[in-house]
Formats: sequence, C-alpha cells, structure tokens
Amino acid sequence: MFFFPFSDDNLTNSKPIVCYLIIGICIFIFLWQSTLPPDLSNSAIYSFGVIPSSLLGDNYVYIPASLTIITSMFMHGSWMHLLGNMLYLWIFGDNIEDALGRFRFTLFYVICGTTAAFIQALVDPSSNIPMIGASGAIAGILGGYLVLHPRANVNVLFWFFIFITVFRVPAFIVLGVWIVGQFFDASGSSSQGVAYFAHIGGFVTGVLLVPFFKKPHIKLFGVAQSQPFQKIDFNLGNISNIKSKNFMQDFIDDANKRK
Repeated sequence: MFFFPFSDDNLTNSKPIVCYLIIGICIFIFLWQSTLPPDLSNSAIYSFGVIPSSLLGDNYVYIPASLTIITSMFMHGSWMHLLGNMLYLWIFGDNIEDALGRFRFTLFYVICGTTAAFIQALVDPSSNIPMIGASGAIAGILGGYLVLHPRANVNVLFWFFIFITVFRVPAFIVLGVWIVGQFFDASGSSSQGVAYFAHIGGFVTGVLLVPFFKKPHIKLFGVAQSQPFQKIDFNLGNISNIKSKNFMQDFIDDANKRK
C-alpha cells in the first residue's frame, strides 16, 4: 500500500517566486554535487553541511559553522532526498509564500531552518556527522500550512497492488500523520542518519511563527475549497491540472446550486 501526496486545492494570488528560486538553486547544487568524484563530494558535504560539534563549538572546516546553516539547506544526499523535499515545498510552499509575502516568507524559511539545525545539534552536540537538506525549513512550511489551511484538501495518490486512484484528504490528516511519524521515527532505531529532531523542531517553529508572519487579512484555520475524501479518477494525462480543474468545477457547481 502506497500513499503519495502531489498537490492541494488551494489557489494563490501571486506566483511563488521565492519557492521557484529555492527549488532551482537546490536542483542546481545537487547537479553540481553529482559531477564531483566521491572524495570531493564527501568533502563538500563536510565543508558546507551543519556539523553539530562545530556549530556548538569553535571549530569549522571551510567556512564559519554559523554559515553552514544556510549552505546546508541547499544540499541533498540523494535524488530521493532532493525530490521529496522539493515536492513538499512545491505542494505547500506556494500558499505560505502567498500568505506571508516574499520577504517575510524568506525570513520565515531561514528561521525555521536555523531553529531546526540547532535543535538537532542540541540532541547530539558531540556529533561529527554533517547534516544537509532543506527538510527542517520545509517542515516549518508544513507547520505553517497546518495552522493556516488545516481543512484544505491534499490530492493523494493511493496505490494498492493494481488499484490506483486519487483521494482528497484534509491537510490536517496528511500533515498530522507526517509529524506523528517523525516523533515515532525519532524515538526508534530508524533515526540513525536522518535528522528527525530537525523536522520536529522546524515544524513546531512554523506552527508558532506563522500567526505573526502572515499578512493581516489572512485568517487562521482557513476553510476548505473542496469536499474532502472524494475519489478522483487517476489519469496521467491531466494529473498536473487536477488542482485548478477540480477547484474551478467545485466553484461552478456551488454557484449553480445557489441560483
């Protein structure tokens, strides 16, 4: 059984330029990493990743440890690591950028990522293992989304053997399952090699900060734009249009009912 979120039903009033830039930079840097031989690639990770013992101490490899908090957000360890982070940024980041504005969204992103790095470092301050990835900052976006749009519906691909379909699932369920999973993974043996406490720290930071960073007219706990738990026919040909098409169809149907 496989669940895969790929879009939501929230339209935005502006283009998510900052999200596009973050995605573009992350892809560019990962492609650069991929061109390096193994020894140089490993050296780059140790030079630009966050090393807890350096961040909480006085030593640094190539640049000051405080700067690695920023550089580490644009590096990833594998294609799956990169694609997973960029997918969640693509789904949820546009609405947060729209609600905060570009400058405050950028500040929000950096603060969430910075807090996430420090929390993970505090969990194991003597660690010499570098942390890389945008996961902490993106976890902050997920936390902010949960506060602003808990009832928004996320289009989730459901795959069970030969049965493939798409359901609309409320964001509070999708994100709730995600954050609960982080707590379980952080407490288990699977936490080795994955900064689960950074995910938790970033998420909680996003929940706490988004009410203060949002634009004044943006309301907390926004309403749903479509009916939850609806089944949507799975079609690879129009999967990219599912968000706007279903939203517009619901809007038209609702308007016709009100006549």
